[in-house]
Amino acid sequence: MAAEHRHPPAAHDRAFAVGVALNIAFVATESVFGVLTGSLALLADAAHNFSDVIGLLLAWGASYLSRQVRSERRTYGWRSSSILAALLNAGLLLVVTGGIAWTAIQRVSTPTQVVGSTMAWVALAGVGINTATALLFMRGRASDLNIRGAFLHMAADAAVSAGVVVAGVAILWTRMTWIDPVVTLLITAVILASAWGLLRESINLALHAVPAGIDPQAVDAYLRSLPDITDVHDLHIWAISTTETALTAHLVRTRAQDDDLLIAEAAHGLHDQFGIEHSTLQCERAEDALCVGRSCDAVPARAGVRSN
Repeated sequence: MAAEHRHPPAAHDRAFAVGVALNIAFVATESVFGVLTGSLALLADAAHNFSDVIGLLLAWGASYLSRQVRSERRTYGWRSSSILAALLNAGLLLVVTGGIAWTAIQRVSTPTQVVGSTMAWVALAGVGINTATALLFMRGRASDLNIRGAFLHMAADAAVSAGVVVAGVAILWTRMTWIDPVVTLLITAVILASAWGLLRESINLALHAVPAGIDPQAVDAYLRSLPDITDVHDLHIWAISTTETALTAHLVRTRAQDDDLLIAEAAHGLHDQFGIEHSTLQCERAEDALCVGRSCDAVPARAGVRSN
């Protein structure tokens, strides 16, 4: 007996389109002024913003693919593409960070003259653009790692641009050009901090670990609290995408009747309490559970219900 609960991920196409357009325009502007002013901090921020354009495009593509219908060969559709996009986004951030940090370290010993006022004004525009883009993804960040990746990119960029503004003003007042590469190193630290959490969580999801927002012990306790359940084994919880979670488990029960009703109740509880939309549960008798891992001459009947 199967019940289908299809809840497509929310579309954020307009947010992605606006975010990509704003950031492409800003990257072009920041690159030009970075070259004209000789500011490594501006060029570093431009390079990071360009990586964010690529990141936004990856997240947008994954968001689109995750809404496509499943096929005979891809029974979950393209939903896992959102996990891959989050993983690629995190890796992209780390690569860009490494290149920027290496250049900044070289500049510390041989600082270059920069125009602090222009640097500050351009970066100030970046604060506004990145903040506005981040706000586009604020609503979806709590329930979707892919969208949270886009949000973190933009929020971190707003903070980074604010740092460049401070560096520009400091250079304008003090004429100390070493401030530019030092601020650049601080920028890379901010990027690294935001990328690390995204990388760790996306790797966990790619390896089918239990999603961060779900307590497996609480899930186990809930299943054990169901009527006549004496044991739970083969419990697995993993992410199908950055928004959907699946579960399978065997429930050992003392009574043989009403297994379908019990499993339907469990599926609804898993959805309502833990946000698990795709559950496959199998009931078995206590004597049947003893046969797990060894051969039995007679195996009692089992009942299973899948809810996805």
